[in-house]
Amino acid sequence: MSHDTHDRLVYMANQIGKFFHSQGQDKAVPGIAEHIKKFWDPRMKRAIFAHCDAGGDGLDPQVREAIGTLQQAKQETAQA
Repeated sequence: MSHDTHDRLVYMANQIGKFFHSQGQDKAVPGIAEHIKKFWDPRMKRAIFAHCDAGGDGLDPQVREAIGTLQQAKQETAQA
């Protein structure tokens, strides 16, 4: 994916994070994760996972945490 595509995904993820931010950490992180899980296509998820693995530049902390929970759940499912 191009640099512009990664920038766009970071922007989109952070916009989701802003929407959930007012709900507090306990609800925001699961809400962000659930939204990405439900509405992002597999290519988008792979790209944002790779971006996180490379340091996650530009991602808000709650968004980075939400993506991390999705990655962990994916790994646990693959191991089961």
